[in-house]
Amino acid sequence: MLRKPDLLNKTRKWLVFHRGYARFNGSHEKLSKFATGIAVMTGMVGGVVYCLEKYGISYPVHARFNAKNIRDVCNTYMAKPVTDIYELERNADKVSSKMEHLIMKTQVEICRELERLEGRNFAIDEWSKENNTGGGVTCILQDGKVFEKAGVNVSVVRGSLSENLEKQMRARGKHYTRKKDGTLPFVAMGVSSVIHPTNPHCPTLHFNFRYFEVVDGKGKRTWWFGGGCDLTPMYLVEDEVTQFHKAWKNACDKHDPSYYEKFKKWCDDYFFIKIRNERRGVGGIFFDDLEAENPQEIFDFVTSCCGAIIPSYIPIIESNMNKGFTEDQKAWQQLRRGRYVEFNLIYDRGTKFGFVTPGARIESILMSLPLTARWEYMHTPKLGTPEYELLEVLKEPRDWV
Repeated sequence: MLRKPDLLNKTRKWLVFHRGYARFNGSHEKLSKFATGIAVMTGMVGGVVYCLEKYGISYPVHARFNAKNIRDVCNTYMAKPVTDIYELERNADKVSSKMEHLIMKTQVEICRELERLEGRNFAIDEWSKENNTGGGVTCILQDGKVFEKAGVNVSVVRGSLSENLEKQMRARGKHYTRKKDGTLPFVAMGVSSVIHPTNPHCPTLHFNFRYFEVVDGKGKRTWWFGGGCDLTPMYLVEDEVTQFHKAWKNACDKHDPSYYEKFKKWCDDYFFIKIRNERRGVGGIFFDDLEAENPQEIFDFVTSCCGAIIPSYIPIIESNMNKGFTEDQKAWQQLRRGRYVEFNLIYDRGTKFGFVTPGARIESILMSLPLTARWEYMHTPKLGTPEYELLEVLKEPRDWV
């Protein structure tokens, strides 16, 4: 709320200063009068806003100088948003603004849940790119009793699509015409996380939800969403995997009954280590280049997905984080983490995208890697062991729901 005394005092100070300056230096009288006029206009506009608020008369959200409602929301996040708060207020109806709020909200919700279980707070690293082209907020928790390493990263990047990135887009069926100055403006944003628990009975979780928008030389705006969530257990507990998949099926079914089956298969096929002929984990959902005539439809679906992360995963951690384990079980966990590293560095599209992005931040790209991992030459689990049972599932995906 703007207060009337503040408006009057600020306007009075402008008037007094510039009148005095005009008397002291007549050569600047025109400049002084101009500045005085601006001060008067500012006071008049502020007075109108004061009256509107005082008597409960509504006016456009983006006209509010205070933007208190946006600030209150932003103050609940792990850190301030990358985009200026005034810009988020002014463009509140844009999908990009809604998406930035969603990823910041998702980050803080996940971090608070993990902090509750760990009993420690995340370290928060706010970073920015050169030339005001974006930045992000990386939250890291490592060397914990419950979580050996957990990272939850938000990034918002703007700029011109490089030739390498444009080539990747063409490979995915997207063709653009650059502007006359050779640029191809884009904005990309997302929230991504990988959670590596300490206990080998607790599965690793990965999720990523992102938005990409391009404006070509003809002014045409194209956009799409991508993302997913998948589970990587070291020891198979079928009931837990079933409950995990049910949570994601429910999130999908709210929007399209065909989503779950289609996105589950996509996940099984995507997280596949070809050279090993096995999946990284027991899947979940995965989708990319998802668009519709109305972007709000897909945004609503992504919102439901973000809301499914905690109920699909946290109960599994709570059930297993205090279980005892042997040195052999810990060694098996380290071997499976080695597979995780192999997939992320060799096959993962997001990692590759990060490596070819100009000014890429290596710490954010490699945030998904575990703190520790292990490779053994020709390691093969014995027939009939829990380790062997897991490998059989990773070679032949099941229908869990």
